[in-house]
Amino acid sequence: MDIDAWVWWLIGAAGLGIGLVITAMPELGMLAVGAVAAAVVSALGGDAVFQVLVFAAVSVALIAVVRPIAARHGAQRPRLATGIDALKGRQAVVLERVDGNGGRIKLAGEVWSARSLNTELTYDVGQEVDVVDIDGATAIVM
Repeated sequence: MDIDAWVWWLIGAAGLGIGLVITAMPELGMLAVGAVAAAVVSALGGDAVFQVLVFAAVSVALIAVVRPIAARHGAQRPRLATGIDALKGRQAVVLERVDGNGGRIKLAGEVWSARSLNTELTYDVGQEVDVVDIDGATAIVM
């Protein structure tokens, strides 16, 4: 029983695909695509040298193009701020006088403990303040 070369390429692609799933290395997926391309060349009657060249060219091209794009995408911060990061930079209304020792504000519909960033400044009831940081359960305002 003689197995055609394109079947071997597909077996190799399947093995690389399994390796991709097990290790989560995207390069293995790109090599698997190269193996599928070589299988197509083999099925169309291309010789062994041309099959290997297609495998190498497709694999290298994918790695050279896709990896930098994936690296840039992975390095981006999420655009949607959540948790305390979403509260920084928002405005709040003073409910109880806020100074360097403390006070109360209404921030995002909730009552928060607050203190002034500059301990010499005070904010009176009804004033709008900007939240610059969150320290535990206390908003730092200015």
